[in-house]
Amino acid sequence: MARPDETQSQDALFHGQKHIRAFIGVLLAASGLLDVFFFSGAPPHDALHQAYIGPGAGFAFLGSFLAIALSLLASLVSLLVWPFRILWLALRRQGRFGNAQVKKAIVLGLDGLDPKLTEQWMAEGKLPNLARLRETGSYSRLRTTFPPLSPVAWSTFATGVNPARHNIFDFLNRDLRTYAPELSSARVWPPSRFLKILRWRIPLSKAHVELKRKSEPFWNILGRNAIGSTILRVPVTFPPEPFNGRLLSAMATPDLRGTQGSFSYFSSRPSNNPSAAADAPAAEGGVRLPLTARNGRFTGSLTGPERAQVRFEVKAIDDMSAELSIDQQTLTLRLGEYTDWIRLRFPTRGIASAHGIVRFLLTAIAPDVSVYVTPVEIDPENPALPISYPSYYAIYLAKLLGSFATLGMAEDTWALNEGAIDEDAFLKQATLIQAEREAMFFSALDRTKRGVVACVFDTSDRVQHMFYRYLEPTSHGPGLARHAAVIEDLYRDMDRVVGQTMKYAGPETALFVLSDHGFCSFRRGVNLNAWLRQNGYLALETGLAEGGEYFAGIHWPRTRAYTFGLSGIYLNVRGREAQGVVTREEASALREELKSKLAGLVDEAEGAVAIRDVYDANTIYNGPYLDAAPDLIVGYAAGYRASWSAAVGKVSANVFEDNSKCWSGDHCVDPSLVPGVLFSNRKLMAPDSAVNPSVGPGIEDMAPTILRLFGVDVPRWMEGRPLCV
Repeated sequence: MARPDETQSQDALFHGQKHIRAFIGVLLAASGLLDVFFFSGAPPHDALHQAYIGPGAGFAFLGSFLAIALSLLASLVSLLVWPFRILWLALRRQGRFGNAQVKKAIVLGLDGLDPKLTEQWMAEGKLPNLARLRETGSYSRLRTTFPPLSPVAWSTFATGVNPARHNIFDFLNRDLRTYAPELSSARVWPPSRFLKILRWRIPLSKAHVELKRKSEPFWNILGRNAIGSTILRVPVTFPPEPFNGRLLSAMATPDLRGTQGSFSYFSSRPSNNPSAAADAPAAEGGVRLPLTARNGRFTGSLTGPERAQVRFEVKAIDDMSAELSIDQQTLTLRLGEYTDWIRLRFPTRGIASAHGIVRFLLTAIAPDVSVYVTPVEIDPENPALPISYPSYYAIYLAKLLGSFATLGMAEDTWALNEGAIDEDAFLKQATLIQAEREAMFFSALDRTKRGVVACVFDTSDRVQHMFYRYLEPTSHGPGLARHAAVIEDLYRDMDRVVGQTMKYAGPETALFVLSDHGFCSFRRGVNLNAWLRQNGYLALETGLAEGGEYFAGIHWPRTRAYTFGLSGIYLNVRGREAQGVVTREEASALREELKSKLAGLVDEAEGAVAIRDVYDANTIYNGPYLDAAPDLIVGYAAGYRASWSAAVGKVSANVFEDNSKCWSGDHCVDPSLVPGVLFSNRKLMAPDSAVNPSVGPGIEDMAPTILRLFGVDVPRWMEGRPLCV
């Protein structure tokens, strides 16, 4: 078995007994690779509700016994050839750093860190480490992508190209045959043949999971030049691609049910209570289920893959705690405190079981008992999906540092939106996840002498999404005093992480601290499907006043344009969409017509411009995947965004609606409003970008910059430019 850290051939494999125990744990877990789950069928309809914006295209991975057996055999072979591989890597590295300006590069991604807030709090002396990095190195605003969405921007960061060359334009894409939304970044094809033995289904063919992001990330190119990388939680890396290094996947990694995150909320509240959890079996982003009371004990069932269930029991101990019994484990629940990760085993119709992890949170104990349960996440010690490269890297991290969240969107924003948890519980959850990320990041830095360590922290993004309303001067409501400083405290904490990271950045190390975009308020939603209908571009079936989710009720033969997702308008093009009516010759004029009518669209109820500009994909993109792009990208004004209903393809009665959710900050607006930040300990070009971000560095410049620092030729297909002085 190859060692977990392939970035250092000249260093010892592990440092200290903790690393030895972790390695032994990986070996012992090898037998667990056989203990995976197999199940079949399409994901349930509610799986489409679990993505970043509420909808999604979650999917379940179906494994193959043969594939698992071959993986185990490959691990054993890898262990035998490991000494020869290390020698070969050492020989290849000789002279590779001869043209390099650095021996090591550290990339600290702080998702969503906003330049306006950063500059304000640096000026007030609240972010001393970032200020010191600016003074001794460089700082500028960082141009983001069209649209400024995390999967789009981080894909450009990794590849150095625009979206039409890496094929990621939004969180969701549409199936051109059915118009159904699908996850933009990954796709799964299940096994086609099964052997049925009694209640078991044994796959006889291999399932296939595809990473739909195209082009090539910079760490692959470095790897071919014998320069290893450790890539931690950079979005759009699921499933992981093989390369010379190690990687832990992030955004788009599903939970064990195959969704993009589905929480469970259990309560013993009486069913005659109209607000009872038992009365609401479904919730956006999760499910509400009853706890059954009997002899002072409350029982519930947690659902896993293929509707397999694990029963649990809660018994009150006193006014602040209860006893939880689940899967042959007994734990103490304390009011308002999360448990550690609990490992669970779900029986399935396959030859083995599915392994997942959850945290329980006791939210009420009297007069009724209520518990929140996180989505059932893939167990990193027994991963049923390819969540890391090498495949055993996730196991190694779990053995070394303890279990950790594996879900792409681990901070449960929808549980807060739906009232399953409160703001304090959300912040505690985000803090726990950040602590896991820090442990991975600094552990990697401790062991890396050469190569790249890149890690993205998304706490900064999630907290701003949920607490941005407290920055608004008109913000009201309970908890204002306690939560008014949440975002400032968040930035201070990110500054602490920066300061700790700077200790690893010696004279031969390049340090980059960057964000993919900034932030602004989200007060009002815009349903462009409603506008398109009112203006004759979209039609509903006869008799319908509104359309349902995922285009339900749209009459395609009379529809010329439609929208879903967060930023795009699609034309219903003949020969592209299954029921297209717009010819290629008509499309150009229709794009110009829509642009002229939508740019400057006014929300009359507020007397404010809702859309700053509309961009033609043919103008802002170029590349082989242009036809997969939205035909128009909508640049919303600050305070506006695609409405929740428009994001899932609904046609509402009204164009504008208030956003009443806790999710009150966003970045799905005109890119000029939400640039990111770029700090470095090195002098970089274009220092005037803080004044004019349109001429400053862009996130596409990061990949070629890192390659140039290591003396590696920048491929001609990369569009970014090196920023090295």
